[in-house]
Amino acid sequence: MADVVSADEPVRSTTATPIPAPSGSSDAFNAAAHLTAARVAAGDGGRTAVRFPGGSLTYTELTDRIRAVAGALRAAGVRPEQRVLMVMPDDIDLYTAILATMWAGAVAVPSSTMLTGRELAVLIRDSRATTVLGGEAFAAQLAEATAGAPDLERVVLTGDTAPTVPPGVESLTWDALLAAGPPMPEPAPTWTESQALWLYTSGTTGKPKGAMHRHSDIRYVCETYADQVLGIRPDDVCLSVAKLFFAYGIGNSMFFPLSAGACAVLEPSRPNPDLYSRLAHEHGATLFFAVPSFWGPMLAAELPPERFATVRRGASAGEALPARMFHGVRDRYGFEVLDGIGSTEALHIFVSNRPGEVVPGSSGFPVPGYEVELRRPDGTVIDGPNEQGMLYVAGDSVCTGYWCRTEVNRLVFQGRWMRTGDQYVRNDDGSWTCLGRADDVLKVGGIWVSPGEVEARLLEHPGLAEAVVVGVPDADGLDKPVAFVVPGDPANAPSADELIAFCRDGLAAFKRPRTVVTVDELPKTPTGKIQRYRLREHASGLAGVAGRQAEPETVT
Repeated sequence: MADVVSADEPVRSTTATPIPAPSGSSDAFNAAAHLTAARVAAGDGGRTAVRFPGGSLTYTELTDRIRAVAGALRAAGVRPEQRVLMVMPDDIDLYTAILATMWAGAVAVPSSTMLTGRELAVLIRDSRATTVLGGEAFAAQLAEATAGAPDLERVVLTGDTAPTVPPGVESLTWDALLAAGPPMPEPAPTWTESQALWLYTSGTTGKPKGAMHRHSDIRYVCETYADQVLGIRPDDVCLSVAKLFFAYGIGNSMFFPLSAGACAVLEPSRPNPDLYSRLAHEHGATLFFAVPSFWGPMLAAELPPERFATVRRGASAGEALPARMFHGVRDRYGFEVLDGIGSTEALHIFVSNRPGEVVPGSSGFPVPGYEVELRRPDGTVIDGPNEQGMLYVAGDSVCTGYWCRTEVNRLVFQGRWMRTGDQYVRNDDGSWTCLGRADDVLKVGGIWVSPGEVEARLLEHPGLAEAVVVGVPDADGLDKPVAFVVPGDPANAPSADELIAFCRDGLAAFKRPRTVVTVDELPKTPTGKIQRYRLREHASGLAGVAGRQAEPETVT
């Protein structure tokens, strides 16, 4: 999030090759080659790079497969700087697709597999993707999502059945794509400033925004957090609960292990503590990455400690890790969890606890290579400890801005500083503690959820007149969405179960309200604004809201 000017006026090219870097420039750089071919050249060709349900690949085999996929993409018509959007499970096809897209000089746009077809359509149109790569399990969502995408040229689907596409769009199976052309032996002549990766985030506005990352951003997070905080080594085996379409997940499972000659373990299925504890034991995982909404259930499951016998270090991000979870994991399983804060815009973690120096309940200390500061509402910088303020961060992995979001860019990216939207306080010992968001956007299971989006879906139900969604922290301080609704006809008010199911049908499942409260009217100011603080206070006293996900309760 470096430069507001470049974010306001993003450069897009439709030429067949990128604008060349200056002659003799040391800025020539391709992140995909840095993570694969460079490792082979360094003597790591025979080491295992990635394991997945169908087998494993060495660094040499992974590099060869990336060359093959990159060549196929080029032969199919993908050109440098064009966006390639991916909706695929965490398996080897997605892994190679991301790297091959960057190798070919195009821009990889891995997208959430939890989104509905309607939600994916927004990303396809917004990114102006020319190519969509999908997993066969998402054929129905993609058929809906690709209708009406003006820039779309081709859709590729794994499996034996070609995807359903709009008129004028090419339909290919994955095998047909791979047969399209010869391998691409050398990476595209990109340089440090070339676009490599876009990651969509709802952030503080609730609307999807594409954070644009350069090739150099990927190298930077490896040299800072991975090397200097995580301390990744060539003999490490990385297992991540967070998937590749998250900034956190792609660092854990791709950037960090490949940068060090280590090994990543991919798992396409939905995470649960029993499965991931077995994977940790089976693969001898040494670095285990998760989020608070996983650490809690993992402790509650009382898994056999020996399943984590090889884990030397854990990491957590997405939302603040409660101190009880840090102590519980350390006491039961014998390893520290390094909690930290990062963002899609910064690509990974920029404030983190450090091995042997954990301050439970805090985000830790600034990662070497990043600057952080707190500012008051008037913009003045807070110099001393124990005063709450807005957290700002600066560092070379901050994206160049959001794609085509001028107004938001001017708010978030201020010179070299990025406004995070998080309220923080610096403690006497120099550690930093999160106090929550500065707005009403919720973070559910580590993923941003816009109340407005959920409210809009609820109001599509013919039985409702008004709807407001607020976040209520559970026993661990993690947000749970609670909906307050006013029925159009109180005598025929829809049930809580009906409304939750209605949200699940139109939104990603994680966005659904956990509790629905029916009221006669909503509290409002004299000017008609909803008094959300009163709803939060009301929701906090309801049975089932502060604990585990409970049967929805209707209060009239």
